[in-house]
Amino acid sequence: MIQIPMTSGRILERSTLSSLNANCSNDFVCAENVLSLNTRKQKNRAALSGRTIGSAKTALPPAGRAGSAQRNDSPARTPVSAPPDMRMPSLLHPVSKGQKSLLLDGNLPRVYACFGWNVKNPDCDVDVSAFLLNQSGKVIGDPWFVFYGQTQSPDRSICLKEHANDDRELITIDFTKLNPAVKKIVFVMTIHEAFEKKLHFGMLKDAYIRILNPSDRRELLSFRLTDYYTNVISMAIGEIYQHNGRWKFNAIGNGLARDLAGLCEFYGVQVV
Repeated sequence: MIQIPMTSGRILERSTLSSLNANCSNDFVCAENVLSLNTRKQKNRAALSGRTIGSAKTALPPAGRAGSAQRNDSPARTPVSAPPDMRMPSLLHPVSKGQKSLLLDGNLPRVYACFGWNVKNPDCDVDVSAFLLNQSGKVIGDPWFVFYGQTQSPDRSICLKEHANDDRELITIDFTKLNPAVKKIVFVMTIHEAFEKKLHFGMLKDAYIRILNPSDRRELLSFRLTDYYTNVISMAIGEIYQHNGRWKFNAIGNGLARDLAGLCEFYGVQVV
């Protein structure tokens, strides 16, 4: 069970998804570390941008309920300029939304899942997460999701890397190490502090996922997002799943009005 501290009125604090890693000796999500993620994340971005991040925590509405609760006042922040657009890599083997495709012969020992995007609004800070699900579509245990505060799965089969070569983020998948109870890996993009700043996926562009063969970085397939919904703050962009003993990719491209904490609840991670 993951304990996410609440503010008065049981308003979720995104900063609670931040102190998870700090006190966890084995790098997995535990009751103490779904909290210090945001603090470290903000400090990292402050160092990169030269801005000073205020110490006050900003409260968010309960997961999945945009604008349903009053937010705490937070200190004014220096406006930031939009990050430069990333150069889109060539997407050589595109698939369409809803299309299911075999990963070559379905028996590759490893693949890379690479992600990229550009933003229209400079406040949009996008993160990629992976949820490792069983046959019922739920995580096989609370630690079984990978995100910026927990960059490896418990079995070390899934690893998240930021700023990877030509892509913004990269997730390595080693099927030879993957827990056999995992039948599906869902890749989700979320917007940091979207509730507070009233951000949505209509403020993004050029979002994609591409699956590569690690041995030669050859593209197996790719999916470029086509629908940028203005009423969602997270997007299940795609999934790798097992079918008849073989691994396939499903181009999803569907959105949810949930932040990272809400997605944890959606996929069965116990959040209190």
